[in-house]
Amino acid sequence: MELQKPKHLISLASSAVLVCVDINVWSATKQDRSISNEVTTAKNADRNAGRYVKHLLADHPKHKALANYRQTVYNWLQRRTYAWNKGSSLLPSVDMPVFKREYADHEAKFSLLKAEFLSDYDSIVSNMAFNAGGMGDMFNRADYPPKEQLEHRFDMKLFVSEVPMNDWRCSIASDIADDLFDTYSKQAEEIVAHVMVEQQSRFIEVMQSISHCCGVDETGVDDNTGETKIKKRKIYDSTIAKAKEMCETFKAFNLTDDPALEEARASLEVALAGVDAELIRDSDAVRSNVKEDVDTILHKFGAFNCV
Repeated sequence: MELQKPKHLISLASSAVLVCVDINVWSATKQDRSISNEVTTAKNADRNAGRYVKHLLADHPKHKALANYRQTVYNWLQRRTYAWNKGSSLLPSVDMPVFKREYADHEAKFSLLKAEFLSDYDSIVSNMAFNAGGMGDMFNRADYPPKEQLEHRFDMKLFVSEVPMNDWRCSIASDIADDLFDTYSKQAEEIVAHVMVEQQSRFIEVMQSISHCCGVDETGVDDNTGETKIKKRKIYDSTIAKAKEMCETFKAFNLTDDPALEEARASLEVALAGVDAELIRDSDAVRSNVKEDVDTILHKFGAFNCV
């Protein structure tokens, strides 16, 4: 029996890739059994009742910057991609050029932070040993690897692979084929459904942000004229750029050919044609027109609570 491939999985494989960014940062922690025993003994507790973990660098800013930047990269990856599994994320192929440029920037920044930390590593260890605010009597030089050994413990790598497509055209029993087909189809449907919900959520969010920013706030009444004083909200370049980027991405990455998403995308593309944040800031007419157009799209798209 010939097992047909789920159409949605074919669509994913032809329009997206899987990416994984693996970042290693030395934790700079060490469990100290002797201190743990001291504490549990002092508290009349079983030795297995607690463990003491030393933070060898006492949250030194240059080490902390590396750990924080790892989270920055993971946050960027989450914004840029869609969930696939715990190890990989789904990236629309149309976004790959921008993704690679942004990854290169992150990689360069991480390498710079790593170089700055390693250049000061020996002096940082000395400070932990001798300076107030260091490790004090808990210092043990054996806890600290030589600088040369730390090179490979700070690393950032990008892995790119195709969406897996097995050759399911196998001569197998009918009941097994049906079971496999149902399993693959269900998995594909769940992934596509998640991606579509996430797309709509991100699209609505950016349009709501534009609508809000194009609005104004009443700040009181002018004592001289009696007119209501109005303050324009700030328009961010990044918000307009993000909206235009989504229009380009979703034009080529609409997995179910959702007509509502395409209509909203095309309408927003028209609304923002020839418009940037500076023009919105400078022209009340443009600001008003953009807000009106975006609000209309939001209502048609079924997005409530737009502002």
